[in-house]
Amino acid sequence: MGEELLTDAIRNMVDDGNFAGAAILVWQDGKVIQAAGVGWRDIASQLPMERNTLFRIASMTKPITSTMALMLFDEGRFALNDPVTRWAPEFSQMRVLCSSTASLDQTDPAERPITFEDLLTHRSGLTYADFHSGSIANAYKDALGGDIDSTVLPDDWIARLAALPLIDQPGTAFHYGHSTDLLGLLIARIEDAPLADVLKGRIFDPLGMNDTDFTVPLEKQQRRAGAYGFDDAGQLCKRLTGPGDSFLPERPEGMAYVSGGQGLWSTVDDYLTFARMFLNAGTVNDVRLLQPETFKRMVTNCLSENQRTNAGSMLDAGHGFGLGVAMVLDPLKAGSQPCGGGMGAVGWPGGFGGWWRADPSNNSVLIFLAHNMVELEQLFNGIGLGVYDAITQFQAHASSLLR
Repeated sequence: MGEELLTDAIRNMVDDGNFAGAAILVWQDGKVIQAAGVGWRDIASQLPMERNTLFRIASMTKPITSTMALMLFDEGRFALNDPVTRWAPEFSQMRVLCSSTASLDQTDPAERPITFEDLLTHRSGLTYADFHSGSIANAYKDALGGDIDSTVLPDDWIARLAALPLIDQPGTAFHYGHSTDLLGLLIARIEDAPLADVLKGRIFDPLGMNDTDFTVPLEKQQRRAGAYGFDDAGQLCKRLTGPGDSFLPERPEGMAYVSGGQGLWSTVDDYLTFARMFLNAGTVNDVRLLQPETFKRMVTNCLSENQRTNAGSMLDAGHGFGLGVAMVLDPLKAGSQPCGGGMGAVGWPGGFGGWWRADPSNNSVLIFLAHNMVELEQLFNGIGLGVYDAITQFQAHASSLLR
């Protein structure tokens, strides 16, 4: 009965035009309690959403890239307080904007180098163009190309990012942005191999995550969820590109740049495999990804109270942020974003309507994947918010299924 209430609640929101469809999964104590596709992966062709539908998971990529970085940390390849200049000397002469609205020549010298911990905690001073207006926003867009599919070559991308001023002094404040993209490209330099190959060889293949990658092979493309957004009247429509042209309709074969912050495709079952690591101190299916002490550091809050407060909508009250994931510090204050749940629950959502939570308080994992490609300005105007209401309902109904 509870399973029907859960799918019915999501189906009603699909029928009301809030989003095209979603794949959902509820897991607890070694069992999948419910997994289903609701709605459509292609409305025009009447292709239903299914459990194995592939989604571009956007920022749900970040915890995976962060885990890979910490695996290298465990191997002694770098220390958390190491300057990134060891692997990216392009960042040796950084400047910092006098204010977020200052012109690009109104800067001060960086007081210290950016460290690996700064990247993992989004305290590097790097940002996203869409969070700002004026000179810095335009400079990011002109220099870096699309946020996910960029035609800029990786080494050129690093050099162009390093040529831009930081939005804040390293280590001082939480600024969500390209930190994890840079981290992914540093992983590639450290391993002397493309990030996609590193993740496949070190995480995806050992864990059996066969549907997770930066590209979708031809034989799986019929399983992809279509890219849906909204027109200016708030009507659901098919998109040809991502918000702000962040991705291309078809990623060109041979494109070198990959976004370690936003670029992966995956399924609910593949992401479940990864998420279970957070319920077993860094181990999944007898495969240890992280040493216990490193895992503990990953899921421990690194932000000061002031930094958490100034993170604004990125961290609801009651949440902290560790090394690549958010966690619940106060269940009574924690809302549904970025993860919610019991004490110590972790997660980090994706901007296209993906959301997940691993909750050690009841040994459960919840996953919700959708394609809700909405412009930031539309969200500010109340367009495209329905998927977030659906995630809240998903959490509420799923909780009733858990012991």
